[in-house]
Amino acid sequence: MSASDSTDLIIVDDTEVTEEDEIAAINYELKQLDNEIQKLQNRKTMLTQRRDKLRDDALLKNVFRSSTINWETEDFQWSKDLNKTLKEVFHIKELRPLQLQTMNAIMSGEDVILIMPTGGGKSLCYQLPAVVSKGITIVVSPLVSLMEDQLHGLHKLNVKALMLSAKTDKENVKTIMNALVVKDASLKLIYVTPEYMAKSNRFMNKLQKAFEMKKLDRFAIDEVHCCSQWGHDFRPDYKFLGILKSMFPGVPILGLTATAPAKVIIDVQKMLEIGGSLVLRAPFNRPNLYYEVRRKPNDKSACLAMIENLLKNRFAGKSGIIYTTTIKDAETLTSKLRSLDIKVGCYHAMLEASYRTQVYNKWITGKYQAVIATIAFGLGIDKPDVRFVIHHCISKSMENFYQESGRAGRDGKQATCLILYKLSDVFRLSTMVFQDKVGLQNLYKMLNYCLDQTSCRRSLIATHFEEKLTPKDCAQMCDHCKKPNEIKQPINIAPYCRYIYQIMTKAVQSDTRLTAIKLMDAWFNKGAAALRLATIPTPKFSRETGEAILGHLLINGYLQEDFHFSAYSTISYLKRGPKSSLALDEAHKIPFHYNFQ
Repeated sequence: MSASDSTDLIIVDDTEVTEEDEIAAINYELKQLDNEIQKLQNRKTMLTQRRDKLRDDALLKNVFRSSTINWETEDFQWSKDLNKTLKEVFHIKELRPLQLQTMNAIMSGEDVILIMPTGGGKSLCYQLPAVVSKGITIVVSPLVSLMEDQLHGLHKLNVKALMLSAKTDKENVKTIMNALVVKDASLKLIYVTPEYMAKSNRFMNKLQKAFEMKKLDRFAIDEVHCCSQWGHDFRPDYKFLGILKSMFPGVPILGLTATAPAKVIIDVQKMLEIGGSLVLRAPFNRPNLYYEVRRKPNDKSACLAMIENLLKNRFAGKSGIIYTTTIKDAETLTSKLRSLDIKVGCYHAMLEASYRTQVYNKWITGKYQAVIATIAFGLGIDKPDVRFVIHHCISKSMENFYQESGRAGRDGKQATCLILYKLSDVFRLSTMVFQDKVGLQNLYKMLNYCLDQTSCRRSLIATHFEEKLTPKDCAQMCDHCKKPNEIKQPINIAPYCRYIYQIMTKAVQSDTRLTAIKLMDAWFNKGAAALRLATIPTPKFSRETGEAILGHLLINGYLQEDFHFSAYSTISYLKRGPKSSLALDEAHKIPFHYNFQ
């Protein structure tokens, strides 16, 4: 061996090993270490989440045990007035569960957080005490449409209530400001957006004067989960409400929400400085609601035909809501359904208030079968006979879905909550939520809800809200329990994951970013020839199954979205996820329950 060759060889135990062999050995060991690190990181994440949940649960148990007072009695000094006003003003014969406890506690000066399903009667918990009390109740609410709806109902009952928002006319603003500082004003409730509170020094000044005059009875904060960054619908202006306790000591706060896990409740308590508040939680389950998911056709005309069939047959003569993601979707769907002689109205925030009122009234009176609306519509609506809620696109979170679908069946009779699902809608929504702290995490939980082909829908929702239900509790009130799919052994989709990685590698080499559609095309040997790989077999199953695999890999961290801003929009591309090193291991398995076709 010449001197020039000596640098290429290493003598180990009389065995010649080339540098290439040693590099390969090192690379192999590094790969094994990467796998072990990934496993440890996953284990650490799981343990951290478990520890935090146990801490939160312990704190909540202390909160639930915080009061030994029996709030359910009718021995309080206001009990007779409550009963009389309930019947004579609100025309309600009896209270629902937790309403009396909430009212007694808040009228006793206690801070309360009430978690009650949509349709459970949360609004009465501050409206009735407001009418009975001598002062004024301030109701903080995130949506003008919600406040308009409640005002409409209160005015029919001759209850004095007004609203403050950016759209309020000068005359009403003046009336409200004067009512706060006049001794004998008849105004009982002032509805206000958090944005208005945060920006109006004049309003806060009047509130201080009302407080000094002992006219400020309580604050009711609707959708209180919006205070928390861990909530599904965090609103920055809700942070301003953290000053209420220091500015108005002794004035009780009632926080209301239909959806709030333990972490969110604790975060809200800290933010509002009501750590010792009484927490009342009603069972989330709505046994009269039937949950169903349907595959949404990619072809728009086929999707329209599906909705037409539903409205003209299954839901014929019944009242409902169809939720869309955007204003454009709402207007387009309304126009097309009307052309099919279906009586529907369009409702969204950009319409004139007078037109929205017309649509709302026609729907309430039955002239419109359904309202095609963006998700801002329907929060707090008092229409008991909504027989169906159809989601034209999946919701952004399980909390949103629960609230939106909860507009159905408020009369206790059976109603249907139907999601039309397709994968492309997920990537459409992800560009809207990815900047939120838990936006993608929440969206992927909805994706998992839609992809699951065997579990009881109701139990999936219950698990999210930290409750436990069994199929018996569902009583065949979801598509899976009514017609169970055969549970087969899970399929290992790791090989498909590696095929997808190979396509991605080729795309990177040609400096091409892959959207989900382009990736699916390349995998199914369609689309741009430059992105295809002859070494990868074309799947024998349907594209729908391929999309399900893609969704499952995304949910579980083998793929992840990569967002890029263009001049006109945000685009979602796909790349390898944090678990990619595991998937590259030939021994690693990715189980997936799905009926492969």
